[in-house]
Amino acid sequence: MTIAANVAAARERIAAACAQVGRQPSEVRIVAASKTQPASAIAEAIAAGVDAIGENRVQEAAEKQPLLTGGTPWHLIGPLQRNKAKLALELFDLVETIDRAELADRLETLLAPGDRVLPVFIELNIGEEPQKSGVLPAQAAALAEHLAARCPHLHLAGVMAVPPFDPDPERSRPHFVRLRELAARLGQRLETSMGMSEDFAVAVEEGATIVRLGRVLFGERVTTR
Repeated sequence: MTIAANVAAARERIAAACAQVGRQPSEVRIVAASKTQPASAIAEAIAAGVDAIGENRVQEAAEKQPLLTGGTPWHLIGPLQRNKAKLALELFDLVETIDRAELADRLETLLAPGDRVLPVFIELNIGEEPQKSGVLPAQAAALAEHLAARCPHLHLAGVMAVPPFDPDPERSRPHFVRLRELAARLGQRLETSMGMSEDFAVAVEEGATIVRLGRVLFGERVTTR
């Protein structure tokens, strides 16, 4: 199947999941997770109408973007190191992986001289796994308060999480519920970026407004680096 056909099939699965719970498919956006994919594949995804491109690595985005055209937004969906913050601001329209005050402060310092306000998501370590990045759920409110009080050039627009891997997507459901409930407790109407190729239908049933899809759009990941 072509990437365009894969995007259409993913939208059909999103629509079916929405129908199960009385949601509108228009409430869910697809971020094409393009880690290791060539620019030509990303161009096909853009032509097929994905809502955003999601890259894990700042440097990879820097290599690909000059080869692409169009106004599709780019999301950073991988960890951000402070020393890559300046370049990240040049490349990305939204950063989904704010997980500590120090990173937020670095972005704020870089943005402060201008008028740009960057939308960001707080990344949650929703399964509280020691090997994963993300703020622990119990610390999310404190990070949100820091953003509101100290970072006027950052706009908290959502939360993001990657549940513990499990081949059974139903076992991700409690984590999606937890993320949705945590977003509601933060007291704002926040986006919920949750669900990937293996479990995105369940994530949509539990309120995802963004799903990050790689394999179901592009096929198996290209391992060139």
